[in-house]
Amino acid sequence: MADSNISFRSNDIRLTDIVKDARDRKIQLPDFQRSFVWDDDHIKGLLTSISLSYPVGAFMLLQSGNPDIKFKTRALEGLTDDNLPQPEHLILDGQQRLTALIQVLSPDKPVDTQTAQKKPIKRWYYINIINSLNPEFDREEAIIGLPEYKTLKNFRGEILEDYSSPEKEYAACLFPFSHLLNFSSWRRGFNEHWNHDSEKSKLIDEFEDKIIRKFTDYLIPIITLGKMTPKEAVCQVFEKVNTGGVSLTIFELMTATFAADDYRLRDDWENKKKAFIQHDVIKKIENTDFLQAVSLTNTGGRRRMDLQKGVPLEKAHPVGCKRNDILKKMSLDDYKQWEGPVAAGYVKAAKLLNIQKFFSFRDLPYRTQITPLAAVLAVIGNDADRGAIRDKLFRWYWCGVLGELYGSAIESRFARDFVELQEWMRDGPEPSTIRDANFVPDRLLTLRTRNSAAYKGIATLLLRENALDFISGEPIDITSYFFEKIDIHHIFPEQWCKKQGISSDLYNSVVNKTPLSARTNRIIQGHAPSKYLERIQKHAGYDEQRMDVVLRSHVIDPALLRSDDFHGFFEARKEAILSRIELAMGKPVARDVTEYIENGAI
Repeated sequence: MADSNISFRSNDIRLTDIVKDARDRKIQLPDFQRSFVWDDDHIKGLLTSISLSYPVGAFMLLQSGNPDIKFKTRALEGLTDDNLPQPEHLILDGQQRLTALIQVLSPDKPVDTQTAQKKPIKRWYYINIINSLNPEFDREEAIIGLPEYKTLKNFRGEILEDYSSPEKEYAACLFPFSHLLNFSSWRRGFNEHWNHDSEKSKLIDEFEDKIIRKFTDYLIPIITLGKMTPKEAVCQVFEKVNTGGVSLTIFELMTATFAADDYRLRDDWENKKKAFIQHDVIKKIENTDFLQAVSLTNTGGRRRMDLQKGVPLEKAHPVGCKRNDILKKMSLDDYKQWEGPVAAGYVKAAKLLNIQKFFSFRDLPYRTQITPLAAVLAVIGNDADRGAIRDKLFRWYWCGVLGELYGSAIESRFARDFVELQEWMRDGPEPSTIRDANFVPDRLLTLRTRNSAAYKGIATLLLRENALDFISGEPIDITSYFFEKIDIHHIFPEQWCKKQGISSDLYNSVVNKTPLSARTNRIIQGHAPSKYLERIQKHAGYDEQRMDVVLRSHVIDPALLRSDDFHGFFEARKEAILSRIELAMGKPVARDVTEYIENGAI
């Protein structure tokens, strides 16, 4: 793009000053900008970077006042649009970062954000003072987000941790970012709480010097387009620099890094996607997932060499796949060494998942769990074809799914599983994912949609144990799965359950669902089981004995289904599913809370 009418200047502005300008609504959004979409992890990452004085990228502003540019404007989210003044600048790039900072530093209300699964949440952000000053502690893990009422509860709703008052924050040495712009006042309260204890005073002084000043002295590069920049140029600049509210990914950064050595990472990834798309279960693996798997094998290879050389375990290279592990520890030569085996590992993972009857990406409980699996398969190669090794991989995988362990803090688990799985294959101890995995029986009552990993896992468990198609009577394989459009459907139909006054919490539970073909579901419609079974038998040419075999393959008691006994059916099938879960996880499911407490699960 070249336009002789474009003029711009660049300079650095203190973070606190640009936040103040935005709060005063001197900086506003052109209305074509999308809404604030950053999730909890993005916000923590931004705070981490600033606390370490890492660059977070330049902001691009447009000076207002061009009579030819009359964009409708609005305040950044978290600020009011009431009596909106004329802006001095419009923000073209940096909206998500600036909005996050405005909301995080607000003392009046929590941040409106979302989980990685896009569930809306409200969060207050804190930094652990002691951990933030420990150079051995991961800074990102020192930053935490607390719910709206600043308490943490267990699954029974009991409060485990409470930081809902300044005194409780002081006692826990947790500093709220909402008081960053008023730190001196918060520090006075902290010192008074600790009766001006000399050690605590030294601690808070060090915290102010090493952490708080990182924020108050932080300079953000600002590129400002002149107010006479033509409208078409402004639009083109926006399209070039704005990434839709998402910061540069590690893949984009590595693409730029490898380009210096004339290596086209994006072209390489496109070729791998063509291979992955041939396997439906891995067709939506992301390029960042792939880089993380390569990082695991790369750092794992360095660790193995250290140990072979006799380097003590505690001094050996750590295994990891976080941003810095990729940026700082992966050279182009490292990538070239491992990209082939890792790509083969993904294809092998797809085949192993197919064996477990995961055929579609839609039914995959966790995309993320394939990352360590593919990395391990890249390293062990043909050993994955050995029965004993496969059994261990399958058990680990099901524990991750049914224990619902891959929903958060996954990068640390990636590294642990990558190392521990290989050690287990050499007769070492069980991986922590297996030890950590527990399934609470009452969880079956809350598994109602595909949003839950365990929901999709339980439906696939039935296929794994050779659940038969209701009409053909044959086990559902990858061909029939797609041809017959297998999906998770109600056994006792929703319409019938409503007429009987059965609670939706029960009839929508996974206990009342099973993998069925589209043809079968059309026959079922809203009929009572006693009625639709007659229709299925007639359509399939079954007698009752053969139909009973099919039903039992779905762990359904035929007599209870034929008698339309929902509650009897529900309790019997719940217990049968728990037995399947125990089989897959290779460990018992405690049937009451006392057992969980005794086993240390809660």
